[in-house]
Amino acid sequence: MSLSPHSPRRQRRAVYDADSFARRRRMTVPLSRELRGRFHRRSLPVRKGDTVLVMRGSFVGREERVAKVDRRGYSVTLDNVTLKSGEEKLKPLPIRTNHLLLVRLNLADAWRREALKVREEDLTPAERGEAPEGADGALPSPAGPAAPVPETPDRADDDDDAEEPDAEDSADAPTAPAEPTPPPAKAKRGRSGTRPTPAEEGSA
Repeated sequence: MSLSPHSPRRQRRAVYDADSFARRRRMTVPLSRELRGRFHRRSLPVRKGDTVLVMRGSFVGREERVAKVDRRGYSVTLDNVTLKSGEEKLKPLPIRTNHLLLVRLNLADAWRREALKVREEDLTPAERGEAPEGADGALPSPAGPAAPVPETPDRADDDDDAEEPDAEDSADAPTAPAEPTPPPAKAKRGRSGTRPTPAEEGSA
């Protein structure tokens, strides 16, 4: 018994055994009416940097940017679309491509512009993937600019200068000569171990 090429068994096997190029063609997303009239295409494979509109699920009506395309799982990850895990942590929520609608394309790739036959002068800064004008890399702090710190004189240095004498004044001041210390007296020994003094001899 031979199976038909359109049998469910062969269709499911083709989905799981598809290579990266076949998976890219399967992960096509329909275009919005504005994009459909501009590029004369009904659908296009989604890629990182595109902006999509969620059509189903808990985040229906949200327009978010595609952060990652997972061809192995046939799903994409969007910015600001997260799910709280069991450890009370936010993790990205994978969404199937059949729940999305393309509303803005990322045309920074020259190959994609050539496939859509788009001229470079017709592109907007958002489609080129450039940052909007006037956006700086540094983000402003929520508390506003820091207030200037008033300069205060360093009193510790003044105290040190007051305590330490000036080197020139100490050099000019006369120094007193040091007094010599007398040598220690030695005990005189006699017959009994000590010799009598002259006053003791006269009294005797």
